Amino acid sequence: MKMRTASSAGRLFTLLCLVWLSAFTFSCNKKNEGGGNATMIAGTSSKVWKATKETTASGDKDKISGDEKQEQIQFFANGNFTQTSASNSANGTWAYDAANKTLSLTYAGNSTSENFTVTELDEDDMKLQAPDGSTLTMKAE
Repeated sequence: MKMRTASSAGRLFTLLCLVWLSAFTFSCNKKNEGGGNATMIAGTSSKVWKATKETTASGDKDKISGDEKQEQIQFFANGNFTQTSASNSANGTWAYDAANKTLSLTYAGNSTSENFTVTELDEDDMKLQAPDGSTLTMKAE
C-alpha cells in the first residue's frame, strides 16, 4: 500500500481553510463591543430576559435566590417593558442609547428612570452595571 503525500497547494488550501474557520468561529462568539442595538434587547416584537448571575459592587459573587430566578423582564420593540415575579408585576418604558451603552427604565407612575450601563450585549446575553458598580447578567429566553 502506497501512502500519498498531499501537494503543497493542497496543504496550503487546508491551512487557509483552518485559519478561516478559526477566525469565523472566534468572531461569532465575540460579545458586541460596539454597543449593539435595541433589536438585540427586544427582538423584532419582544424578548424575555432572566437573571443568571449577580455581582456586588466590589465584584463578589451574589447568589441569585429562588424568587429572583422566577423574575423576568420582557422588553417590547415599541419601547414598553413588563417586569414580573411570583408576587409582583410592574411595567413602564425603556430606551437604549447604543452610543453611550445606557439602558434606561422608567416605571409607570414614576418619572425617575433607572439607568444601567450595558457592558456586554448580544442576541442571547446582556450584562448590566448599576450606578453603584454591581452587575446583573441576563440570558434571553
